[in-house]
Amino acid sequence: MDKDLNEIIYSTPFLKWAGGKRKLVEVISKSLAGGDRLVEPFVGSGAVFMGTNYKKYLLCDTNADLIGLFNNLKNNTEKLLAETEIFFSGKFKTEEAFYELRERFNTLEAEDIKKSALFVYLNKHAFNGLCRYNNKGYFNVPFGKYTNPQLPIKEMLLFAKKAQIAEFKCLDFKETFKLVKKGDVVYADPPYVPISATSSFTTYAKENFKLEAQNALADEANKAKAYGIRVVISNSDQSITREMYKNSEIESIDVMRSISSKGSTRGKVKELIAIF
Repeated sequence: MDKDLNEIIYSTPFLKWAGGKRKLVEVISKSLAGGDRLVEPFVGSGAVFMGTNYKKYLLCDTNADLIGLFNNLKNNTEKLLAETEIFFSGKFKTEEAFYELRERFNTLEAEDIKKSALFVYLNKHAFNGLCRYNNKGYFNVPFGKYTNPQLPIKEMLLFAKKAQIAEFKCLDFKETFKLVKKGDVVYADPPYVPISATSSFTTYAKENFKLEAQNALADEANKAKAYGIRVVISNSDQSITREMYKNSEIESIDVMRSISSKGSTRGKVKELIAIF
């Protein structure tokens, strides 16, 4: 990594993200240890990417719009920033404009520069910065009623610079694990096993991440461990996840919940970090 990249290594992510790891990067980093390349099957906002120091990164997600945004920011930085800036002007801050732009977003292809620009707009103007899709794959988060959302241009530029040492691929976790090799370290941050029947409120892609997938992820971690590859997984701390990760070292941490729509239900919850 060159000197300039090393200096910007600890930038914050430019996207809001439910369950984002911005405040936990230091804790997670201690669990990851050394390696040449960090592989993330669930890259999300890229908080761990922007808060760690590896020579290379393989960053994957099933959300094609997210991966399209990251690739456009990496490869077409100036054009994307110019497109995005347009949507942060005064005339697009109204509720009416938000729903018109949300509808336009849902008609575009994931690789389209305009869709990537609208992804950033929606992320800053939608309720709680949620990224949620319906069964047809349409983004459906309502207007957030924020007074003056700002374009995170500094953070986007830093992300674009560091992205030069990263590959972004639209893959599921099984396909991602097929690309893992000796010398890699894997950090997996899947949609969490819900702590109650009503708490599973985010769908990052149109397919839900069910219990079968949670168990399959644990199986992939066990296989990688057998080949001497370190895998670290975050999830909610409960008996079912501890059973899934029984072949790992488990650390329990308290995390502040901040995405709930009701202020009275926000507070500390137990999460775990499983180290294979």
